[in-house]
Amino acid sequence: MSLDNKRVVLAASRKTDEMSNLIKKYKGIPLVRSLQGTVFLNDKQVREDLKRAVQEKFDWMIFTTGIGANTLIDLAEEMNMKESFLQIISESHVGSRGYKTFAALKKNGVNPKAKDDDGTVNGLIESLKSFDFKGKRVMVQLHGENAPSLISYLEESGATVMQVLPYKHVDPELETVELFCKELIKGDLDAVCFTAAIQVRSLFKYVKEQKLVNDVRDAFSKHTLAVAVGKVTAEALHDEGIERIVQPELERMGAMVKELSSYYEKEGN
Repeated sequence: MSLDNKRVVLAASRKTDEMSNLIKKYKGIPLVRSLQGTVFLNDKQVREDLKRAVQEKFDWMIFTTGIGANTLIDLAEEMNMKESFLQIISESHVGSRGYKTFAALKKNGVNPKAKDDDGTVNGLIESLKSFDFKGKRVMVQLHGENAPSLISYLEESGATVMQVLPYKHVDPELETVELFCKELIKGDLDAVCFTAAIQVRSLFKYVKEQKLVNDVRDAFSKHTLAVAVGKVTAEALHDEGIERIVQPELERMGAMVKELSSYYEKEGN
């Protein structure tokens, strides 16, 4: 079997038993090192943001996740301002990242003026480049974390940005991240499976604070494979300077493990 005795880290916080069993099936050694903390509803702050969005109006309203867009609309309904919120959205230019976000907006009668063609933030930025943002007021819905490349692009283009996070991310356990980094830098890990961009962001937040960025990048370059479940996660790895990435065509956890197995099979080790 092509994962024979390979030590494969799962950075996920869910479905780890299922993925561990799959890795064992390929004769690999699964290690769970969850780099994904808790995500909870940022209710009070978002209600204030919704009031502000309706009162102040924005030239652009950009949505980056389907669950986030739906949560804002559901909260607006709870606050008896759903019609007002949807009216404000319809009077703005709308940007959308990801097919789930696009579907959530379309379901509510919103037709995005700009959208990605590959599910990534960089794809969304490309679609925004034909528009002038100088002096524009932009609301950006995020999910659990910020999107530095998108926010930087908008601000550098002259926009004033209000970030709205319906869900707030809490960092993973410090001991887990510390242990993972020690194992990674020491060369004890053969591969790391990332199933969400937030896992990458959490890891690099820690390694930047600890001044371990070069050590971590070297580890991924020389002896540990980074494995991404899909485009968005791979994009997050690329953004942090990780270039050697294994990624399946089908964005599923099972396909990711299979792709990793195929990689070692081709490499013959």
